[in-house]
Amino acid sequence: MGSKEAPFIELPLKIQSDPMESMHRHEDENRLPDGFEDYYREQFGPRWPQLLSSLLEPSTRVDRLNAFFESIPTPPAKSMDASWSTMPGVCHAFRVAHALHDPRRDARGLLETYRMDPASMIAASALEVQPGDRVLDMCAAPGGKSLLLAEAMGDAGRLVANELSPTRRAKLKTILEDYLPGEQRKHIQVTGHDATRWGLHEPDHYDRVLLDAPCSSERHVLGKEKERARWKPGRSKQLSRRQYALLCAALGACKPGGRIVYATCALSRLENDGVVERLLKRKGDQCVKWQTSFPEPFVEATEHGWRILPDHSDGWGPMYWSILQKRTGAML
Repeated sequence: MGSKEAPFIELPLKIQSDPMESMHRHEDENRLPDGFEDYYREQFGPRWPQLLSSLLEPSTRVDRLNAFFESIPTPPAKSMDASWSTMPGVCHAFRVAHALHDPRRDARGLLETYRMDPASMIAASALEVQPGDRVLDMCAAPGGKSLLLAEAMGDAGRLVANELSPTRRAKLKTILEDYLPGEQRKHIQVTGHDATRWGLHEPDHYDRVLLDAPCSSERHVLGKEKERARWKPGRSKQLSRRQYALLCAALGACKPGGRIVYATCALSRLENDGVVERLLKRKGDQCVKWQTSFPEPFVEATEHGWRILPDHSDGWGPMYWSILQKRTGAML
């Protein structure tokens, strides 16, 4: 078990949000699923009204510069003004303050920037991938976190980016092709396996495992009428069963001494600390929580991990993550 302080990342000023994410927010925001408010008010208490309000706002995105783009690290020539600024601690990240920006392509056809939630960058960076590592991204689509892992891995090591859904896997392949040069993609394998069985097929194999698990994704639910209609109070409990199975598989696939980051964009404790707690109770002889700290004021410590919620972070998240280390000598 180790202890290390994560790099400080400054809390940004208000970032221009993507209006497409909540085009009809104002007309739909009062039509919440039956039982939704009661379920989350019980967990968040007096904080819930402010948190709900922030969830109904457009989510924050940053444009992160592609480390493989040929002209890094300078910002785009057309944007050398106050609308762009660096984000210390996040690889080549720039944020759009006033206008949306369409990325350019370099001579090889690689796109310059990738738009994503900065909270996702922090969660993926917590894995601390090193050059030469064998890395597994168990639920990789759409691909933003895989890009971060590939950059950290460099040209030494191997990344397996897995996605069960054929549609999402096709999107993942497109993202990797748009952002990574051919020589880098030689170190990456895209697969479509049921990740719950990974530990059986490649036990004790990976130095680092990222499990960004399928989850309730409440912010996404609130933004789409079809998803709101499908939400039920028992959804988190149902999802937590698969999340636990996936986390057990991640533990099985990880090398002794290796590290796992379990992450979701869910609010429910059942899907976050609850899943990690279950693993520690049942398989605590095989893994331990990795001790570190995140000094940013908007990162909140939980019982078994950390989270970023939009009401305290100017629109970031939600994002939860926990870091686990497989015990040396642990056998599954």
